Amino acid sequence: MRTPLIDLHTHTIASGHAYSTIQEMAKAAAEKGIQILGITEHGPTLPGSCDSIYFRNLHIVPREMYGVRLLLGAELNILDCTGQLDLDERHYKCMDIIIAGIHILCWKGGTREQNTEGMVNAIRNPWTNIISHPGDGTAELDFEPIVLAARDTHTLLEINSSSLIPLRNKQQAKPNNMEILRLCKQYDVPVILGSDAHISFSIADYRYALPLLEEAKFPDELVLNWQPEAAMNYMGIKAQP
Repeated sequence: MRTPLIDLHTHTIASGHAYSTIQEMAKAAAEKGIQILGITEHGPTLPGSCDSIYFRNLHIVPREMYGVRLLLGAELNILDCTGQLDLDERHYKCMDIIIAGIHILCWKGGTREQNTEGMVNAIRNPWTNIISHPGDGTAELDFEPIVLAARDTHTLLEINSSSLIPLRNKQQAKPNNMEILRLCKQYDVPVILGSDAHISFSIADYRYALPLLEEAKFPDELVLNWQPEAAMNYMGIKAQP
């Protein structure tokens, strides 16, 4: 298994329930050999997260610290089965990267079919780069249409290591992520590992996700964490700041 060079899903104190600053996160990333670090604060619908003005002011933050390229953005909340997100295009234009995901405190779901439609609609939003923890079990989903939509839009599906931590007791996380990996392998769709780090020590900590790749016999070339240039190209993000 190769050494990871990117981690695109992390949070700072701005998210309200995380514990490191931007500078602390960047320094830790540099010490771990990370080339590109995504800092993606929770959208404002999640209790305790930053106000929308935080995202409009991201232009003041340097996009390189300690030799690490920073992609600053948000992990927005998919709010309902229409796929609506909790910020709008005015805010998207201020960000380098946009993740969208379902969080139980912000989600108004429906049937499995309706939930799937909501996630597919979020994937089809042209601003969405990554879907966070689609397999964590928060919503019942059919993964084949989600994988196919991700393939067609060049949206990355995340294998979220944090969701697999035993203490979190997300019983559907492993079987769901294994199904996502099976389908992505079948349809030749790349994935991204996400640490979902809420403290600097957890950056690029994929200890719970990596065994799933091995169990699924998932091709190295379809995991973009060790291919920074390929990851940026796939998402349509400029290779240089």
